[in-house]
Amino acid sequence: MTERLSINQWAEEDRPREKMLMHGASSLSNAELLAILIGSGSTDESAVELMRKVLDKYNNSLSALGKCSVSDLCKFKGIGPAKAITILAASELGKRRKDEKQEERKPIRSSEDIYSYFHPVMCDLPVEECWVMFLNQAAKVIDVTRISQGGLASTQVDVRVILREALLKRATSMILSHNHPSGNVRPSADDDRLTQALFQASKVMNIRMLDHVIVTDGAYYSYADEGRI
Repeated sequence: MTERLSINQWAEEDRPREKMLMHGASSLSNAELLAILIGSGSTDESAVELMRKVLDKYNNSLSALGKCSVSDLCKFKGIGPAKAITILAASELGKRRKDEKQEERKPIRSSEDIYSYFHPVMCDLPVEECWVMFLNQAAKVIDVTRISQGGLASTQVDVRVILREALLKRATSMILSHNHPSGNVRPSADDDRLTQALFQASKVMNIRMLDHVIVTDGAYYSYADEGRI
């Protein structure tokens, strides 16, 4: 049986840390970057080999990996709670870094802009959450607020809470968005009722409701695009 080499026994140019120092982070594979985070593998495989196995389980998708729980990752030999938490913390940092780009306060001009904003926030959520984006006269984001959090298939939303937040923030328009953890992008009857209720109530308050976007991981539904708002 061939004896496995630890990372420290590899040629220097093949060690993830040394490779990163010599050639930059972009030269490393996803497995190599994750191997740096966890530091060591198991008695049977190196950290890089272990992370290749983990990624293979999730179709080499970092997005899918980020949706794992600590217990999911601990099923792999060589990964305990500390390593699992490190991996998931890195995934969360990646999402937050993407979120920071929104702070440039570019105008929201389309449903695609809305989806791009909310997808990093909602794509990994196991339950439904409803968020509202408040905009100024120039269609730039004033604030984004989570209004409610629910179960796997629904969340309860109080229209009065949304309008109160809009008035407090002096918003001239707003956009409603929520996720469907099931991946089914089509709106439900409850979604339709909420959309119409908020649309009518916001008109009375002279606040424009521009859209209601349903977010899934890879697709979205826009009431405005469909001519339903």
